[in-house]
Amino acid sequence: MNQLLSLLSENARLTVSQIASMLNMSEKEVSEQIARYEKEGIIRGYKAIINWEKVDKNKASALIELRVTPKRDRGFDEIANRIMQFDEVESVYLVSGGYDLAVKVRGKSMQDIAMFVMRRLSTLDSVLSTATHFILTRYKDDNVILNSADEQDERRSVFGD
Repeated sequence: MNQLLSLLSENARLTVSQIASMLNMSEKEVSEQIARYEKEGIIRGYKAIINWEKVDKNKASALIELRVTPKRDRGFDEIANRIMQFDEVESVYLVSGGYDLAVKVRGKSMQDIAMFVMRRLSTLDSVLSTATHFILTRYKDDNVILNSADEQDERRSVFGD
């Protein structure tokens, strides 16, 4: 059934009929399998990948590195759960390397994100340090190409391209 999950991951708009045809299964089998995956929490949701730069040029995104102190008997889970409750937070990952958590956030502007980090994120008890990396251009996201070479962004001309 990994093929079914791969198909949905690549295009969640495929119909049950299309998936059944691609996998040589009955529509009933596909529907039941999808329902089982949803019930078991394997499929957690469906979403569209939006190129926000084309819709709202005033949105900003950032990747934030966090060094944190894990809690006794709860490890990193407690602080990760607190961080993911913030509306600005899109993703939270436990990572290896020089920091502990990677957090992807979205705001109305770079200033909004900076204020979020300063007032809300860095003040959490377990947070030792933060490093914010603003996302300037998304070329590919969730395996979807957003800005190809033939789509010139007029904002780049400011830098003398």
